[in-house]
Amino acid sequence: MKPSSEVLGESDFFGGRVPIAGVAGDQQASLFGHQCFRPGTVKNTYGTGCFLLMNMGAEIPRSESGLLATIGWGRNRQTVYALEGSVFIAGAAIQWLRDEMKLIKHAAESELMARAVPDTQGVYFVPAFVGLGAPHWDAYARGTIVGLTQGANRNHLVRAALESIAYQTREVVDAMARDSGLRPEVLRVDGGAARNNFLCQFQADILGIPVERAGTTESTALGAAYLAGLATGFWKDEHALSEHLKIDRRFEPALEVSRREELFAGWRRALERAKGWAVENRKQ
Repeated sequence: MKPSSEVLGESDFFGGRVPIAGVAGDQQASLFGHQCFRPGTVKNTYGTGCFLLMNMGAEIPRSESGLLATIGWGRNRQTVYALEGSVFIAGAAIQWLRDEMKLIKHAAESELMARAVPDTQGVYFVPAFVGLGAPHWDAYARGTIVGLTQGANRNHLVRAALESIAYQTREVVDAMARDSGLRPEVLRVDGGAARNNFLCQFQADILGIPVERAGTTESTALGAAYLAGLATGFWKDEHALSEHLKIDRRFEPALEVSRREELFAGWRRALERAKGWAVENRKQ
């Protein structure tokens, strides 16, 4: 097994001898790109789904909460491990509202529509279109919308879809905290859906910790570049990378604790309606 940061060979594909020196999986490279170098630091990439990793240091993590243990990276003869949790449907829920339900024309509209109402009016949307990923791993869960009243409109449904992304993320972060005994101080985020300011603010509110949006949406490529640059001596060490850390915006939690927990309890109730639906429906 080779380390993630080492000169492994050369390529002349670009017309010259270019060293191959940074090798890592997508999400592992993203974790490095976010400079999550300390145990307990966490990043989330918001795309079609959500992909969360927490740095766990030199010890191989053992999850009892439905998460996966993975190698973060290896360099200088040291291996850094991580906890990993994947949410199957995140930005794909907004795509569904656009492409199938025709409630929006462009994904960017979702932010304005979510802000057009003060809350979801009690509506919860569990986008379990292909089951539930971490920490539930329920292949028989199905998408569910609950809490509808005659006063609910498309703004409430769009807001509920965005909120569902934050709720699912909190479930994984909570699972990571249980497994590690470490409570993250901040969540670093990137990905297309992270450009939505409403989502980032609600994420901070429902987690109760700040959310820092990366200055680049390509944290995976940045992490691979960092690993290669360290291997070739372009940067001396990880400390030298700190001056290159760019935060586009920091979102501070602004929701009262009681309201945060009330909203999350509602999500948990809605989630139970979605679980195992395909199995139960087949029995009828």
